[in-house]
Amino acid sequence: MTPDQQFARLVKISIAMFVFVFGYFMFADAVMPMTPQAMATRMVTKVTPQVSGKIASIKVANNQFVAEGDVLFSIDSASYELAVERATLALEQAKQDNAELDASILAAKADVQANQSNAQQKSSEAKRIDALYSTRGVSQQLADQAQNDAATAEANLLAAKARLTKLIVSRGFNGADNLKVRQAQNHLAQAELDLSYTQIRADQNGVVTNLQLEVGSFATVGQPLLALVSENVDIIADFREKSLQGIEPQSIALVSFDGQPGHLYSAKVSSVDAGVSAGQFDANGRLADPQESVRWVRDAQRLRLHLELDKQAVSLLPAGARATVQLVPNSSFLGFLAKVQIKVISVLHYIY
Repeated sequence: MTPDQQFARLVKISIAMFVFVFGYFMFADAVMPMTPQAMATRMVTKVTPQVSGKIASIKVANNQFVAEGDVLFSIDSASYELAVERATLALEQAKQDNAELDASILAAKADVQANQSNAQQKSSEAKRIDALYSTRGVSQQLADQAQNDAATAEANLLAAKARLTKLIVSRGFNGADNLKVRQAQNHLAQAELDLSYTQIRADQNGVVTNLQLEVGSFATVGQPLLALVSENVDIIADFREKSLQGIEPQSIALVSFDGQPGHLYSAKVSSVDAGVSAGQFDANGRLADPQESVRWVRDAQRLRLHLELDKQAVSLLPAGARATVQLVPNSSFLGFLAKVQIKVISVLHYIY
């Protein structure tokens, strides 16, 4: 075989290999899509105090695992304990004030009865004297004085009733429905709640990170002091939108992490995001800004899906770990090809 024939043969083999590889990638992208644009994420909670004060003690260390309810750090509680004591005294004062009002109400009721008796007596006297005056038995002055005494007694009765009503309104309801007692109890509950906030606890299981606290430093309400990384791992993967045809929740996938080449984790698709930022437009009052491109073939839009790992062996996997995700078709043969494909790619990612 001449050199020219050998060269022509190599060219044909190269073309055939190129056509085969190109065809394989077209086929694989259509029936068993894969993406290296994936990573492990965890929910990160910023821990912020709900009351202000000096840091009294720190119960955790950086990168320490904590369970829900564990104390992370505490704030000096002296002022909040005093607030609870003041609220307790205010509640006792409210109850004592109610007891005094009860006594005043009894006295006011007795005063009403006395004034009522006096008013009735003065009214009877005025009627008798008026009858005598009609027969010229008494003078005009005595009749006028009797009428004035009856009117004064009636006014005193009305004033006594008004004082009684005022005391009853000020006293309010008895028992738990009393307004002053309820207000005092509310202040006490708030003071006790603020006191409980001096113990900052973990709201979920996770790992403490970015701990930058020292005893004696001042904590301010709403200012994050550390981060708590959740133990639950969420795998996000960005696929070209054409690759997600027929993909739905519970679809099977394989995940390989760059730090563990060749090791595959089984996963299931949990959800597909409803959209991406490119499809969000602000109503800012400006005209539309159409996308301009001179390319004949535009870049494919990528959509994000979320996966749940079947195995929790990656509980120590750090947030942000890069991964490769392979969607597995239902066919056993194609499933085998998909498994081989992601193994090869994971090794290449490790090497490169």
